[in-house]
Amino acid sequence: MSVIDPYKATVVRSPVHFLHGLNPLAKIAAPLPAMIFLILARGIPMPLAFLLLGMLIVLVGTQLRPRTVLMLLVGFPLLVALLSVSFGIWTDPARADQSVLLLQIGDYRLYLGSLALGLGTALRLLALFILTLIAGLSTTGPDLVRSLVQQLRVPYRIGYTALAAFRFVPRFGHELAVIRSAHRVRGMTGGRGPIAGVRRYVGYVIPLLAGAIRHAERVALAMDARAFGAHPTRTERYSVPFRARDWVFILLFWVVTAAIILIVPLLEFS
Repeated sequence: MSVIDPYKATVVRSPVHFLHGLNPLAKIAAPLPAMIFLILARGIPMPLAFLLLGMLIVLVGTQLRPRTVLMLLVGFPLLVALLSVSFGIWTDPARADQSVLLLQIGDYRLYLGSLALGLGTALRLLALFILTLIAGLSTTGPDLVRSLVQQLRVPYRIGYTALAAFRFVPRFGHELAVIRSAHRVRGMTGGRGPIAGVRRYVGYVIPLLAGAIRHAERVALAMDARAFGAHPTRTERYSVPFRARDWVFILLFWVVTAAIILIVPLLEFS
């Protein structure tokens, strides 16, 4: 039986899923210029190019379950279609009244240009989302905190307080399961129906709050006993290094981003 150390760095050295072996800051810095440009971009080709780029990197560079891969390959096109129609319907018809009229219901008119504007907006939103998944699907919270402390020199008092807060999340799930089991054993089900379900979850709040206070008190006492914060620096048990491959990933991503920004408009107007 293997024991998992929750405080150990979880960066995976994988020759195939390369994103798991990169520093979290590199995975945030690489798509940042593209995300800033997407906020200002208009049209369809540019967001589409960034969406396909982000999709390719996520599929190749992260270790995904088959269900997640299927959701990305099938769900994203469906979501693009749904958002395009939704945004197109809510677009002011006066902005596209020079294009082909597709549908007219009373005084309302739906033009092809409205759907094009909706498609551009949907592609921008989903491109931003898929670029955030580059770091989100291959980075853990503790690794991000460690890299902020080690590379960006964030004060360790702030960083490791956040790291302790990350540990509260799975603990809350465990304590909720214990409380629910205790209520079932004691016959405190409260009946069936939506109102009974809300009443049950309200009854979980006070025990969860009490458990959180006890856990926070124990963590605070342990940190004081170890003289946490008494010195300006601390020795790291695990490091999340910033290597040459991190710089290579950032520079390659920026080069591809610049190429998309410069080349796609030329193809669009040619």
